[in-house]
Amino acid sequence: MDPVISIRPLLAVAVAGLAALAVLVLNNREKLRDVVSPLAAIAMFAIVASMAPTVLAGGTVDLRLFEILPGIDFAFRVDALGMVFATVSSLLWILAAIYSIGYMRHLNEHAQTRFFACFAASLAAAVGGAFAANLFTLVIFYEVLSLVTYPLVYHHEDEEGWTGSRKYLVYLMGASKSVLLAALALTYHLAGSLDFVPGGLLAGVDASPALLTVVYFCYLFGFAKAAVMPMHAWLPAAMVAPTPVSALLHAVAVVKMGVFCVLRVVFHVFGTGLVDGLGLGIATAYLVSFTILMASIYALTRDDLKARLAYSTVSQLSYIVLGAVLLSPVAMVGGIIHIAAHAFSKITLFFCAGSIYCASGKRNISDMAGIGRRLPWTMGAFFVASLSMIGVPPTAGFVSKWYLALGSVEAGEIAFLVVLLVSSVLNAAYFLPVSYVAFFGTETQESPATVREIPMVTIPLVATAILSVSMGIFPGYFLTLAEGVVR
Repeated sequence: MDPVISIRPLLAVAVAGLAALAVLVLNNREKLRDVVSPLAAIAMFAIVASMAPTVLAGGTVDLRLFEILPGIDFAFRVDALGMVFATVSSLLWILAAIYSIGYMRHLNEHAQTRFFACFAASLAAAVGGAFAANLFTLVIFYEVLSLVTYPLVYHHEDEEGWTGSRKYLVYLMGASKSVLLAALALTYHLAGSLDFVPGGLLAGVDASPALLTVVYFCYLFGFAKAAVMPMHAWLPAAMVAPTPVSALLHAVAVVKMGVFCVLRVVFHVFGTGLVDGLGLGIATAYLVSFTILMASIYALTRDDLKARLAYSTVSQLSYIVLGAVLLSPVAMVGGIIHIAAHAFSKITLFFCAGSIYCASGKRNISDMAGIGRRLPWTMGAFFVASLSMIGVPPTAGFVSKWYLALGSVEAGEIAFLVVLLVSSVLNAAYFLPVSYVAFFGTETQESPATVREIPMVTIPLVATAILSVSMGIFPGYFLTLAEGVVR
């Protein structure tokens, strides 16, 4: 099928970018300012959805803007992999925008204009990266995303905020300014282009296996947002940000950009054939398996709920990479759809953590005894999302983990099946006690009047919990896109 030439990829990015500008202009008109983000999110999702029929049919939507150097364009291409990321990001922005308004208003947070402007800009960067046609365009949006989320991490402007935000920027910008830049330069030198190519841009180039291996690991660690150990420490440090930012960082934009970039490298820069031929798939699988298990053990030791969720994210991201590098078609499908499964479930969990904090001021799990009886909708949604993270049917997490498990068997790598099973047990060990304490623990002294659900915060988290179940029952859309990538 010939590509469809359309301005819609640019429009999807521009909607969020213009929303950020509109928020700044409306600084002194709070009600109008706050309505900008939900309306822009709906418009972005509509534009993204309008391209879905073309992509589901096996086509692409292209837009070339201008040439930078011979073989390097600033260009967009909407394909199946990009559509997975863009659909998740644009859909969840609608709910995150509503949630953020309720959260920020309830806590009377300062610098709300800056917050909403950076939030919108981050979605523009995420969708821009999803629709990037080549490594140059992808890295531009990757870097923009790091810069516009930095003010969100230091939002509280206290000592903890400055410390966490410095680590955030040092890890992300430091990695990209060193090993990632080297990988780009070497790729351009070897291939004469930075375009994404089905089967791999570097497949068939005249280069030594040692050099290609170096380039590969430069990409793996250069895209530090994927949080593969040891490039993970920025992620727990970023928990100093307000909870809507944590949800953005750990479920939608930032971390998903990281694993999305790694998948682009595996599928469209190296290609599965070259990755297999160099033995990079099995090496990466062992590396990310270590990350899966160690991050889960770290999560078990954390009493702060957001910190536990942060280490859970480090672990769950590596499921996505594991699926890709197992190089089994079924496993690759599982890794791709885990982008959506994890996003729907993890944003629910962070929304719930924020709801608990808004209602009670509590951060530590040990202080949440009995809170489920005060916040039944919040803790009910938390329990549903926890089941998805563990992989219990009929939730979204079950679908992606089922494909990953089958893919491990298909690849003949039973060791990684064991990793998946052990990690699911660890998921249960650090998620289920939260719900148990909340519903069956001895109540604290707060009265029902002081701890209650906040509708504008609770409604979005219930909606995302429903999405977690809905994807488990009706996974067809994301499965079709994932199979389109693998074909």
